[in-house]
Amino acid sequence: MNPHVVVSGLTVTARSANDREIEIVSNIGFSIAPGEVLALIGESGSGKTTVALALMGYVRAGLHIDSGYIRVGEAEVRQLDARTLAKMRGNRIAYIAQSAAAAFNPSRTIMSQVIEPALVHRTASRAEAEAKAVGLFRELALPEPEFIGSRYPHQVSGGQLQRLMAAMALITDPELVILDEPTTALDVTTQIEVLRAFKKVVREHGTTAVYVSHDLAVVAQMADQIVVLNRGLIRETGRTDRVMYEPADDYTRSLMAAARPMPHESGTAAPGPDSSAPLLDVRCITAGYGPIGADGTPRVPVLKDIDITVERGSTLGVIGESGSGKSTLARVIAGLLEPARGEIYLSGERLPPSLAERTREQFRRVQIVFQNADTALNPGHTVARILGRPLAFYHRLDGAAQRKRVAELLDLIRLPSTIAERLPGELSGGQKQRVNLARALAAEPEIILCDEVTSALDTVVGAAILELLAELRRELNLSYLFISHDISTVRAICDEIVVLYSGRQVELAPRAEFRRPPFHPYTDLLVESVPELRPGWLEKTGSAIPPVIDEPANGEGRDLCAFLSRCPVRINGVCNAVPPPWHTLGKGNNILCHHDDETLIRLHRKLSDDRDE
Repeated sequence: MNPHVVVSGLTVTARSANDREIEIVSNIGFSIAPGEVLALIGESGSGKTTVALALMGYVRAGLHIDSGYIRVGEAEVRQLDARTLAKMRGNRIAYIAQSAAAAFNPSRTIMSQVIEPALVHRTASRAEAEAKAVGLFRELALPEPEFIGSRYPHQVSGGQLQRLMAAMALITDPELVILDEPTTALDVTTQIEVLRAFKKVVREHGTTAVYVSHDLAVVAQMADQIVVLNRGLIRETGRTDRVMYEPADDYTRSLMAAARPMPHESGTAAPGPDSSAPLLDVRCITAGYGPIGADGTPRVPVLKDIDITVERGSTLGVIGESGSGKSTLARVIAGLLEPARGEIYLSGERLPPSLAERTREQFRRVQIVFQNADTALNPGHTVARILGRPLAFYHRLDGAAQRKRVAELLDLIRLPSTIAERLPGELSGGQKQRVNLARALAAEPEIILCDEVTSALDTVVGAAILELLAELRRELNLSYLFISHDISTVRAICDEIVVLYSGRQVELAPRAEFRRPPFHPYTDLLVESVPELRPGWLEKTGSAIPPVIDEPANGEGRDLCAFLSRCPVRINGVCNAVPPPWHTLGKGNNILCHHDDETLIRLHRKLSDDRDE
């Protein structure tokens, strides 16, 4: 069988400030059979997206294809003129980007955008395109496929929007689909749904695909063959099972090691101002958005009755799916959102609920590091100015004293002092996240709220950030509230872990107890949803939990288990009638559930058996 895609000797270059040619990717070559999926894998900056975009005859501004042969089907891409390339893009070759939210126009309905490629390229009439879109919605396991197209992008979840972008790409029956990190920002359970939907549709349509990713565990589920890139060069290529089980290159082995971070040792806590009190004590916090009703609940509730503590020098992990309330909890602790009910104490002293009421010293002691350094750092300010502002605000440092402290902070986060005069746009993703962290460290805080600080980074850079956080904790006796949707990451860095589901606390335990069952049924779903480094895992992993909508048997519906409709071991007459109690399992986990150890262990075995059949 002749290859559907052939790339040979591809070199893409950029011109430097001193007019010198710099090779971004060099001498890239591979071929893809019809209907196969090839994965391009490597760290940020390895050239993955540059190679993928070159298949469409496209390069980013400032780059150009210097040499190489690219064939897709019968078309030699580099021989095509601009008009022919425009007809091919979005028609014969489709592109699915990482951020669906950025790809959709918020002012237009989903259906009008999904069918647009078919109308632009005249592959179908409007009626035909809409009927085909509904069929794709159904194939991609989207809810209410006949009606979801009438919604606007903000009215669907992130995972649903990602699948809708896939429908937009497939509406013209392309012969090649490029998927560029399409699940990187999704939580593990949503990621499984999206991966399963993508794989089903690509296989059933016989589409040739290129899957760009930094995550070998995800790639193992999607790809027939893998090309490993590092600094613009191919380090290894081969069939997926061979690369997974018998990697020939040291760099590939380092990617595999970084995919599952090793646990970091706990720091040694030093006594605080009030050593009898925890550093952070969050008591019965209820929070959300909109006016607060007479019952003390906001119109849009997000968190309900959250109780957590963080000891000095320790790290508490907060884990849950998108929408579980993790970031809202961080905003409440930081004073960015005033709770409807509840109190927060720092070393035994009550923190005012809003920033307007807190003192500068209280600001200093509690700092937050946001997920996306690109939006958190001012693109027009140098690193020196970004770090200098908290030094001036909290410590009144300026001039030579400020420059000296900036250099010390850069050394603390393992960056050279020469980076101080650079703008954020001149830094890599990992460097920007380190600067984001250094800005928090400039205040000399006692606790840092880390909100998904590694989720947008590749596995190698993310592992380096985790190692840095562990080192800073040991050196500075810092405490962290570490928010993530990745249970592997949380288990690597945290002493205790709290699990949130739909704004409710459902489990709390030391990290060691998250390595073996029993768990709360939702925690079990999270644990079983972490992709494994072996091909075929996606097909064997836990089957979809059937949703059952039960009307509450009494007026206490709002206090019932939040996981009720998804729980595979719910007990009708109990779970849908009586609020679940907090109780302690035999191994020490505290869970919000009616079930005992024996039932939960049976659930775990069933999920494992479903996966291994």
